[in-house]
Amino acid sequence: MFCNQCEQAANGVGCNISGVCGKKPDVAALQDLMIFGLKGMAIYAHKARELGASDEAIDLFVLEGLFTTVTNVDFDPESIAAKLHKCYELKEKAKALYEQAYKAKHNADAPMIANAYTDWTPARDLAELVRQGEEHGINTQHYNEDIRSAIWIVVYGLKGMSAYADHAYILGKKDEEVFAFYHKALAATTDQSLGLMDFVNLAMECGKMNLKVMGMLCAGHAEHYGHPVPTPVNLGTREGKAILVSGHDLRMLEELLKQTDGKGVNIYTHGEMIPAHGYPGLKKYPHLAGNFGGAWQDQAKEFVNFPGAIIFNTNCIQRPADTYKDRLYTWGQVAWPGITHIEGWDFTPVIEKALSLPGFPENPGQQILVGFGHNAVLGVADKVIEAVKAGKIRRFFLIGGCDGAKPGRNYYTQLAEQVPDDCVILTLACGKFRFNKLEFGDIGGIPRLLDVGQCNDAFSAIQIALALADAFKCGVNDLPLSLILSWYEQKAHVILLTLLYLGIKNIKIGPSLPAYITPNILNFLVENFQLAPVSSVDADLKAALGV
Repeated sequence: MFCNQCEQAANGVGCNISGVCGKKPDVAALQDLMIFGLKGMAIYAHKARELGASDEAIDLFVLEGLFTTVTNVDFDPESIAAKLHKCYELKEKAKALYEQAYKAKHNADAPMIANAYTDWTPARDLAELVRQGEEHGINTQHYNEDIRSAIWIVVYGLKGMSAYADHAYILGKKDEEVFAFYHKALAATTDQSLGLMDFVNLAMECGKMNLKVMGMLCAGHAEHYGHPVPTPVNLGTREGKAILVSGHDLRMLEELLKQTDGKGVNIYTHGEMIPAHGYPGLKKYPHLAGNFGGAWQDQAKEFVNFPGAIIFNTNCIQRPADTYKDRLYTWGQVAWPGITHIEGWDFTPVIEKALSLPGFPENPGQQILVGFGHNAVLGVADKVIEAVKAGKIRRFFLIGGCDGAKPGRNYYTQLAEQVPDDCVILTLACGKFRFNKLEFGDIGGIPRLLDVGQCNDAFSAIQIALALADAFKCGVNDLPLSLILSWYEQKAHVILLTLLYLGIKNIKIGPSLPAYITPNILNFLVENFQLAPVSSVDADLKAALGV
């Protein structure tokens, strides 16, 4: 195997024995084969769409297939094998769609498309499927290392965007232009005639499309649950039976809240689910009790102490310990061998398991504030602008992104602690668990720590920045704003592409740079966007504050 898509890639190069995330070589091979199969499907789907024909089942599967390969999602070989056979069926459907559309338009048979991608047929046997995947690893995508790096940037961007697009689709949000881009971009990665700048441009277009997708998801959340409002979240426990929900999908949480209403089961959020407490349409449920635990990488030591059922609805799952695996469930694209997977929207098995377990005693804890989406922040924009003009707010620091287990992430805790008292910290995604329990105070009634939400709520942070730039009659790069980001997987990767598409410069990322970026690609990013790795807290603060 060889996998370099996450921040924890072994030795800063890539995992080639077993994944640091827990992914085994057979799963890695099957995921590589999924990307290979999706490319064949995309070739036909792209051709069909150029002729005015499309199919929603094909469009939806490109999201689900890509999402399956995102870090910490699907570790179950049998699950991926089933999806691979579905991928083949839909590839053949896309082929028929293309041929029918061509014949309808030209009254002639469609030109044959014959290559390794379109000719692929999945093996029947799991071991043979793994062997097929081993033949189509990510290093086979191009002979030129810089072009291969640019292809990885595009594909990893598509992977990250697929998670957001899948959540949006579940909320009824979809977009023809976005679907068309998935197929166009995947098909382009099979074209050996394309050069480096072709893929650089595709990467920027991926950032553009992701901005649209995050906007769709933001709108879907607001339409279903209202705009987030500042809300205190209890970090303690409430007496009663308990279910812990980990992931990102708010619709799944809503359905679980409905099905547990009046049953004496309290629902707790974990990790990236904590922003759910700020939505009026979710916090109206009195049994949404609080948040348990921190970021994803601490689950093994935290979940053993959760006396109820636990369910994952998106990426972030790790190898479960025997002490809690019998009360662990997965949903959506998430899967782990031997763990019960919930299909559809009936969570009865999870609820029954929770009712059979002891639950928590009453033990109220610390409260922290969430819910500072762009609607809430812009609602007090006049106070923020006045505070900046009066010199009360010197600078804004966006300190957010993924958390992770590799050493070096205490940098973000130290940075937040050392940001001067006349500066405001915006944060989002699970990286905030490094410092969101600390007390930062306020500036004239404006909290110094503003939790914008999940990783996809980078859309909200962008809206805040654009609104401030408009108010101050300047560009975003001229604002007193520093972006210091942490990354772990492909959703953070595609958000970075969005920021680059918007022309935002001087971003610092860490704790290490992506292993899939070659020196030449890195030089391009440095020269065009002044992208840089984090260094020391003191040096980065001095650079940001101009001292």
